[in-house]
Amino acid sequence: MQGLMQDYPLTTQHILWRMERLYGPKEIVTKTDSGLRRVSYQELTGRIHRLAHALTKLGVKKGDRVATLCWNNYRHLELYYAIPCLGAVLHTLNLRLFPAQLEFTVKDAEDTLIFVDSSLISVLNQVAGKIPSVRQIVVIKDGGQELPEHQLGELLDYETLLQQEPDQFDWPRLDERAAAAMCYTSGTTGNPKGVVYSHRSQFLHAMAVLQADTLALSEQDALLPLVPMFHANSWGLPYAVGLAGAKMIFPDRFAGDSQALIDLADSEGATLLAGVPTIWINFLTQLRKDGRRLNNVRLVLCGGSAVPRALMEGMDAAGLRMIHAWGMTETSPIGSVGVARSWLPREQELEIRLRQGVPVPGVEIRIADLATGLELPWDGQAFGEIQCRGPWIASGYHNNADPTRLTEDGWFRTGDVATIDQDGYISIVDRTKDVIKSGGEWISSVELEGAIMAHPKVLEACVIGVDHPKWQERPVAYVVARPEAKGELTEAEIREFLAGKVADWWLPDEIRFIDEVPKTSTFKFDKKALRADAEPLHESQAAEAPPV
Repeated sequence: MQGLMQDYPLTTQHILWRMERLYGPKEIVTKTDSGLRRVSYQELTGRIHRLAHALTKLGVKKGDRVATLCWNNYRHLELYYAIPCLGAVLHTLNLRLFPAQLEFTVKDAEDTLIFVDSSLISVLNQVAGKIPSVRQIVVIKDGGQELPEHQLGELLDYETLLQQEPDQFDWPRLDERAAAAMCYTSGTTGNPKGVVYSHRSQFLHAMAVLQADTLALSEQDALLPLVPMFHANSWGLPYAVGLAGAKMIFPDRFAGDSQALIDLADSEGATLLAGVPTIWINFLTQLRKDGRRLNNVRLVLCGGSAVPRALMEGMDAAGLRMIHAWGMTETSPIGSVGVARSWLPREQELEIRLRQGVPVPGVEIRIADLATGLELPWDGQAFGEIQCRGPWIASGYHNNADPTRLTEDGWFRTGDVATIDQDGYISIVDRTKDVIKSGGEWISSVELEGAIMAHPKVLEACVIGVDHPKWQERPVAYVVARPEAKGELTEAEIREFLAGKVADWWLPDEIRFIDEVPKTSTFKFDKKALRADAEPLHESQAAEAPPV
């Protein structure tokens, strides 16, 4: 017997319908060089309709890939909706990729149009003449500024295109399983790989964000996302915000300016912040310096890499409750959230929030032995690769890149190494490529980094494995001292601090002080860059490395 329910397509068009019909007065606020730009949902949705007309006149058809090279702002949000609602595929270009990688992603996706913020024309100009599939480029100007010199040919003007069109568009009927958007991995090993999101996956992911035990995003919230809109579709938050009718606060290109972000969050009454640990480290330093509080903020979402204990404790002391979320481009990205469950003692809440959380409804997770691939128990001790499945988990990559990422029984191999305890809480140990094999045993670079960053004089710490003649690999720590401790912090001081906090054989063979840890395009520590430039271990350290 079949169910008697309507086969209603789960597409981004329904999210747009809610924005139009239910949340007209709500605001999208964007920080610009000339001040704050405020747009109501009603005004925004009208512009989305106009943009759909313009896209149609530019020859965009169902399935065409349309790229954006833009900051976090309201016009990028318009593209987020108009392109997939038309049946085309939104491709958010990573503005921090190397030129060769940027060229590869445009070619691999076969983008037909590119929309670019005027301040990023110089980035796009690096691939001028090398992206033959692109037949037209549309520039989005901020004010009446002059465009920089370029070799991109004729550029159309975004606002001129919209002015010529009506504010009502007759949207086509879409298949919920059709492609809606695509985003490429950051390409830390080899070329970036394209992840294609369906309308259905985007819709269900947005629904999950609204759940009480996920982020509980609601119409009452004001969200300030510091995660770039080119990275995993800004963690899917632009669609969740539209579904809920929340206020959206965009930093545009000011996401790295902690002072500007604090001012923006304060003046606009932000209730929910989202970003990676490296952003929050500087954010917290600025808050302490200014002696300020953000009393409206109910939650700080942190993802991308493990949160150091010192950072979470510091945010707590500043009145900002931080929780972990785990995921990746291939998981849309939210796979787990670090909420505390009712039966766990309240005094354990900090320890729980330091973990990567439990799988959100809709996602199933397991861990598998790194050598055998066999499933491991949830005992909080055994660690293996996280594998997951669910309606917003990738089943492969665009153009069948890296077909080995799916197991024979259909689980996605993430490359993250973790333990899971009996209550289902995930604790990330490392990436498979970053975990350090020393004397036949594993050392977690993530845990060691967190222990070092708990030192009050340390701002950042990044640990990599360096080849060792006897023990295969040994950990080397790269440390950035806080400004007031620069030139004073010593290797001996850090070693003394670590004593008793980690096993003796985990202690780094060398601690190398640097001015800044290199970052990836998504603000994670770039261990690949450190490994590429790492000097070998000195002979004395190699001879005296502690046995396992």
